[in-house]
Amino acid sequence: MKDMHLAELNVGRLLAPTDDPKVAEFMENLDRINGLGKRMPGFVWMMEGSGEPGTGNTDFKIDGDPQYVSNLTVWETAETLEKFVWNTLHHKFYERRDEWFEHKTDKHFVMWWVPRDHRPTLQEGLARLDHLREKGDSDHAFGWAYLRQAT
Repeated sequence: MKDMHLAELNVGRLLAPTDDPKVAEFMENLDRINGLGKRMPGFVWMMEGSGEPGTGNTDFKIDGDPQYVSNLTVWETAETLEKFVWNTLHHKFYERRDEWFEHKTDKHFVMWWVPRDHRPTLQEGLARLDHLREKGDSDHAFGWAYLRQAT
């Protein structure tokens, strides 16, 4: 996939509004974790919010819900994304997600291949996530297990 990059979207609904003490530790570390991702080898692009410190991408509301937040990034390869997700401080925060986010029974994470110069929109990512939820893993939208099988 020399001419392609890997896009990923993950979504979740916070247990409380972004200014509530229940989610303060998560909100206080958004810039730190996002900054770490941006400095990782293989990072290409991230959907940015207002740039206001401590807000991350929380400006992008899903269905108008201010507690429903998203993260949309593009990486050179699956390996570079995987290294960031599982081998950095990001993993420690991921392990604690139940402290800040509602438990989701449906899929909340999706990946797909994009042309090297493409920057996906949130709407595009949500459509890929819907496709994954409705039809399962495919070349159009997939999770980690499908990616491992494909490679």
